[in-house]
Amino acid sequence: MITRRAHRSRGPVLAIVLAVAAAVASGCSSDGSPNTMSHNDSAPGRLLTTMPLTSAAALPGAASNRLITYVSEDSHGNPIVVSGSVSVPKTAPPTGGWPVISWAHGTTGWADTCAPSADTADGPDHDYLGPIDSVLDSWVAKGYAVVQTDYQGMGTPGGHPYLDGISEANTATDIVRAARALDDSIGKDWIVMGHSQGGQAALFTAQDARQRAPELDLKGAVAIAPGGVGLSRTVDYVKTNQPGAEAAEAFLPVMILGAAAVDPSIDPDRVLAPGAKPLLTAARTGCLAQIRAVPPIPAAQFFAPQADLTPVTAYLEQQDPTRVTPKVPTMIAQGTEDVLAAKPGTDALVKAYCAKGIGIDYQVYPGKDHRAAVPASLTDAQAFVARAVAGESTTNTCH
Repeated sequence: MITRRAHRSRGPVLAIVLAVAAAVASGCSSDGSPNTMSHNDSAPGRLLTTMPLTSAAALPGAASNRLITYVSEDSHGNPIVVSGSVSVPKTAPPTGGWPVISWAHGTTGWADTCAPSADTADGPDHDYLGPIDSVLDSWVAKGYAVVQTDYQGMGTPGGHPYLDGISEANTATDIVRAARALDDSIGKDWIVMGHSQGGQAALFTAQDARQRAPELDLKGAVAIAPGGVGLSRTVDYVKTNQPGAEAAEAFLPVMILGAAAVDPSIDPDRVLAPGAKPLLTAARTGCLAQIRAVPPIPAAQFFAPQADLTPVTAYLEQQDPTRVTPKVPTMIAQGTEDVLAAKPGTDALVKAYCAKGIGIDYQVYPGKDHRAAVPASLTDAQAFVARAVAGESTTNTCH
């Protein structure tokens, strides 16, 4: 069953999404009539709704921008409704259709208002999403269709399972299927690409997508400043008040809410101490900027004294991208001045992949921080993607 929580209005699309979500979950038509939906109605990748996207979330260089909803699956295999956007080039499609960039976004928050497709010029995440859209617009100019999933539970019913690699991979893959149903000029060749949370999502997708969607042809993956490495140690890091622990406080409520969306035994209100509740409230209703606006508390006072944090730690351990094995050519990009997804963690990730015999094109950008790694890596990423889509060999820096 698809669960619900409070939603911020996104206009008429909201009522449509809620009706379709209920229909997908119950096996009924959107008008409530029973037994009128076939098995294929809840098939992953089914396009549900589409409408023009004209807000700041639209890519200015695209011939068309559409806000869509589509069917995907959570990490337990249950059907879910997901929102996202589809942007297509102005250039004529090549034989076989435009190749696709499936973009997996970085951390924006947990609440519905943080969904990238809901971005506005004065939106809470526009300082991050605006520059990202400029980069994505350059891909459209080069003749790629760009699709952007909002992930599970961001802008659609249910909680957002933050960093849930399986769910992220499902939604990043199934939006390509939905986009092809929307526009038959979109081809089957695609690349998954993402930043931060989305970099981790891209690596899970690089492992799972070919098996999930064999009718598509995943050509490669680009993970920029991927998150999730060693994240299971975050709880102990904060509990013991290590240097920089307070800086992690903005992300912890999102992590805990995300873990609870997958494991109902986790009660965020019992995990956090009373003094940390304002952070939790901000995470439930706002985005990163609103969470960061809450005054930090001493890190050692963040968790409730008797809280069982084992389920949270176990969840985060399962989302570590070191655990996955990419099955396609993969580029990883990293800035040296990144303090959110720090270079030593990405170095360890690449080392682990190289030890598995996985060819990785690892590119490092001196002086670039977490966000700056996205534009800094663009030229290299476009060269990597061009080779991958053409079926040519890509650089292997493991040697």
